[in-house]
Amino acid sequence: MDLNTLWFALITVLFIGFFILEGFDYGVGVLHLFMAKDDARRRVTLNAIGTFWDGNEVWVLTAGGAIFAAFPHWYATLFSGFYLALVLLLLALIVRGVSFEFRSKDSHPAWRSLWDWLFFLGSAIPAFLWGVAVANLIRGVPIDANMNYVGGFFNLLNPYALLGGLMTLSLFTYHGAIFLALKTTDDILATAQSIARRLWLPTTILVFAFVFGGYIATDMFTRLGVNPGIAPIIAGIALLLSGWFVREKKFGFAFLMTGITLAASVSTVFIGLFPRLMVSSLNEEWSLTIYNAASSPYTLKIMSIIALIFLPIVLAYQAWSYWVFRKRVSVNSRLEY
Repeated sequence: MDLNTLWFALITVLFIGFFILEGFDYGVGVLHLFMAKDDARRRVTLNAIGTFWDGNEVWVLTAGGAIFAAFPHWYATLFSGFYLALVLLLLALIVRGVSFEFRSKDSHPAWRSLWDWLFFLGSAIPAFLWGVAVANLIRGVPIDANMNYVGGFFNLLNPYALLGGLMTLSLFTYHGAIFLALKTTDDILATAQSIARRLWLPTTILVFAFVFGGYIATDMFTRLGVNPGIAPIIAGIALLLSGWFVREKKFGFAFLMTGITLAASVSTVFIGLFPRLMVSSLNEEWSLTIYNAASSPYTLKIMSIIALIFLPIVLAYQAWSYWVFRKRVSVNSRLEY
């Protein structure tokens, strides 16, 4: 395996971690308004992710930094072509982060209701936009011979991309409901269990519709065959099993299954892309690949050494933080957001 392939694989792993960890964060944010009507119980949903959400965001920041350093042409084309969508994503994430800090500063119902709605929007918009971005990456966008994006904002809002947005929004929300079933107690727990049961079927339909749409809108399956490997099969089986575990109230296993679904789904996307990074809808030869968009071999070598040293430390720290804050939260928890 050359260093270009290694860094493609590492970026894939970073996005897998981000979608699994930040996925339930987004899901909890989407459900926040619907879990309870009173302030005390709404605080429970915030407390459930309050110790994790900022650490989970680090995964996508690290992925962005890795893209910038390892594949600078990919970074330039992606961030210029998806500029308006990324600005909207960034603004939503800023509002989301501020909501955590500002909500508890005033006890007035109108104040807290405002930040509850902003927290919902700051979670739902990114959850939707990530699906739009992923769908466009594999479908292809107008990129010319000089690696410049030559389309407009509305090129990104095609039917397949919108389906991808609905799919990730639904899947993250389902993932978040299962997480709340693991982290809460009493009536919040019962509500989370009920929502998870109701979300499984529409989520499954959207996921399979997105896969079916991939046969029509992308070349992923024509390049790799009708079955592009074991990853999508694992994703489908895990999603189906998650529904069974939810009905049996085995939410630990259900959460594991939705995590596997997300991991296998991200793997399927990157397998379908490889060795490309962004597909040009104008000319296949103009697509960005791990070779024509990469940094110098020396840069990739230095980055590999640094990653080998520090990545295990970061992973160990985050695993430790999840272990420390593993207990369920309730209305009597001391944390308050």
